[in-house]
Amino acid sequence: MTPLIGIEEEYLIVDPHTRHVAPRAADVLAAATNVMGEDITQEISQFQIEARTAPSSDLSELGARLRAARTEVAKAAQECGLALVASAMPVLGQPGPLPLTNDPRYENGQVRYRALQDELCICALHVHVDVPDEELAVFVGNHLRPWLPTLIALAANSPFFVGRDTGYASWRVISWGRWPVSGAPPYFASFEDYERAVGALWESGALMDAKTLYWDARPSSILPTIEVRVADVPLDVNDSLTIVGLIRGLVVTALGDVARGDRGLPIGAEVMRAAYWRAARDGLEGACLDLRAGELVPAPEMARRLLHHVRRAVGDAGDLPFVEDGLDRLMRRGSGAVRQRSVHRRDHDLADVVDDLIVATVA
Repeated sequence: MTPLIGIEEEYLIVDPHTRHVAPRAADVLAAATNVMGEDITQEISQFQIEARTAPSSDLSELGARLRAARTEVAKAAQECGLALVASAMPVLGQPGPLPLTNDPRYENGQVRYRALQDELCICALHVHVDVPDEELAVFVGNHLRPWLPTLIALAANSPFFVGRDTGYASWRVISWGRWPVSGAPPYFASFEDYERAVGALWESGALMDAKTLYWDARPSSILPTIEVRVADVPLDVNDSLTIVGLIRGLVVTALGDVARGDRGLPIGAEVMRAAYWRAARDGLEGACLDLRAGELVPAPEMARRLLHHVRRAVGDAGDLPFVEDGLDRLMRRGSGAVRQRSVHRRDHDLADVVDDLIVATVA
């Protein structure tokens, strides 16, 4: 049986005149709620908004829902004199403390995490894939770990941050990695190991609630899913769907491996950290560390290895032609980070980058 998938995408609200992020997500939320209901929600900062799709096993159906969501949120933003941007961090804006959404949870986070929240204006693609139970989700996470850097490279869409080129394809990954519970999940030899680790994190004060277990692959705190949250929000919906198809393929492949008694390859945290750094820095234009083979290879070759690894599962879901075409397209034209830098090289003006993002978000 092909597992259900649910998608969440986070977007930035920008002023189309200044091209800076605008702290008016509440206005956009109010304008969109009548049409979208619970499929749109607030985020931690007033610069962001999140759209969700209802679960489906059909990738084309999810694509239609995601396009409709982007269109409706963009329309609501336009009604407020604003615009919507699918970029993982603000291209233009002012650094400093975030204008937080009025919510006790976010206010408590400010007390606990302090200046860590100053750059928490990040937009990601979150993918929920159905799994039978939490224990299986933990072991599936073990199997996903070697492939997470490749997904980072494919989805990279945050080269600029508040007016400067960071030198990275995904600055979101680097900025987010400073949090106490973030990045790649640890390797867990047993479910008891997982429970002990989570208990210790609670005792340390690093967790405010179950939702702050911010690993890039984690058992959902409220749904029978594994949530994979490693990717920048892509600029192109088809890129989002390509990554979603690969993630479901990884989860299904991992479930088969776990059923055969394979708990996954125990890669050290320090090696995972280095692989994340390399993928976030170079994106698809550089090299990725193949964590299973222990060698550095061109990022496109690593993407091909990922497709080979999940080919059967992707094919069984009926997604293989779409995912193959999506990867070919990414190899030819690059990720969102490549597009952003290409626009900037042409005109040397970050305002033009934002203008291009506004158009492309709903293209």
